[in-house]
Amino acid sequence: MLSANFPSRIKIVEVGPRDGLQNESIPIPTPIKVGFVNALARAGLSEVEVTSFVHPKWVPQLADAAEVLEAIERDAAVVYSALVPNEKGMERALLAGLDRISVFTAASESFNKKNINASIAESIERFKPVLSMARDSGIGVRGYVSTAFWCPYEGKIEPKAVTNVVEQLFDLGIEEISIGDTIGAAVPTEVNRLIDVLEERGSLENIAMHFHDTRGTALPNVLASLGRGISIYDSSAGGLGGCPYAPGASGNLATEDLVYFLDGLGLETGVDLEKVSRASDEIEHALGHALPSRVRKAGPFRPTPLP
Repeated sequence: MLSANFPSRIKIVEVGPRDGLQNESIPIPTPIKVGFVNALARAGLSEVEVTSFVHPKWVPQLADAAEVLEAIERDAAVVYSALVPNEKGMERALLAGLDRISVFTAASESFNKKNINASIAESIERFKPVLSMARDSGIGVRGYVSTAFWCPYEGKIEPKAVTNVVEQLFDLGIEEISIGDTIGAAVPTEVNRLIDVLEERGSLENIAMHFHDTRGTALPNVLASLGRGISIYDSSAGGLGGCPYAPGASGNLATEDLVYFLDGLGLETGVDLEKVSRASDEIEHALGHALPSRVRKAGPFRPTPLP
């Protein structure tokens, strides 16, 4: 029997083309990225984070952001988003015709300085002009808060540090905030503890969870979050990704594993598991190495008929 608190429908934000590919060292040709995004959109994912407008010097894999966004087949039912770090990036993003942008900071000062060479306060000041440009253009904004549970440099992060950042982002008019377990170290008790504090500040309706599966705890953490009514989850096709500035941070929660899990719970996602798997097959072939999704390896369970 499902918990009475479980949402009836789950929104999955697919981050593989951005958060997944940015950590890959082998350059992926633009047409392969375009095909990957198109395949994910056809799989029923309501939002696909396509790319990043970070300076190509820092993320050369995504230097073709504008070219990818120009070439994809737009589906009116899909939100196409991208990460934008500053005004220069926003200028490029506006020309690309995005539906939504994402900005990012962290709950750990050490991680933020290592990641973007700025304090938390400086990072927020840095993207204020970006938010103004988004409002003027009628574009929605999503925020990421990394290292919300553990930091590779500082260790455990207290929930109050996270909610302080979350409150600032909501006060700036950001519509949805993704809470990141960047190094995949959190367990359900820690997830519940953070949600307790987040709930004190108000509704959880616009809170998303972004779990990494580094230590195999992503799905237990999803289950804990579902029990608290959270209905938005980030995942990455095939389990692509990690974080180049977080030692030991292996892949994101695989979209296939998340969809299989939610389907088994009887929760509606609108996502076709087989189509996501086929999209992962294509990008895996281009990368030349196996992706970690357990469901892709094992396949959906089908009983073997007795002879």
